[in-house]
Amino acid sequence: MIQIRCIGKLKLSDPESKLIEGYLKKTREKIEIREYVEKKNLPDADLKEAEAKLLLSDLPNNAYVVALDEHGQTLSSREFADQLKLAKDKANPIVLMIGGANGHGKSVLNRANLKLSFGRMTLPHFLIRVVLAEQLYRATTIWNNHPYHRD
Repeated sequence: MIQIRCIGKLKLSDPESKLIEGYLKKTREKIEIREYVEKKNLPDADLKEAEAKLLLSDLPNNAYVVALDEHGQTLSSREFADQLKLAKDKANPIVLMIGGANGHGKSVLNRANLKLSFGRMTLPHFLIRVVLAEQLYRATTIWNNHPYHRD
């Protein structure tokens, strides 16, 4: 099982929702999206930790955690697929975490098995969800030798 845990709520009517749904449906993997909203008006550092606490709530001990972080590793699609495949064979669930506008709190980064960056450009968090959904679909096509991914 794969979970995507996100700070922020996406409306079903948003165009990103339809793209995400389309990619996740095609993966044929069980993928759950959990959205969290921290409504307290806090200083940035405190807000990041409050959001981290939400993301880490009820996290199984054996989860493989991928924190999407601007300072994380950049991987090719094949490398990402390989990392997920190894994790899938050992851990349950795989949990991909997307932080809030200020990034992840230290507790998420410390818990992460992998810190992953999709590049040096800044992208809106809702768009990152689309990119992540596409990369999860791509990973499953790589695992199944489907022609969608070309090296």
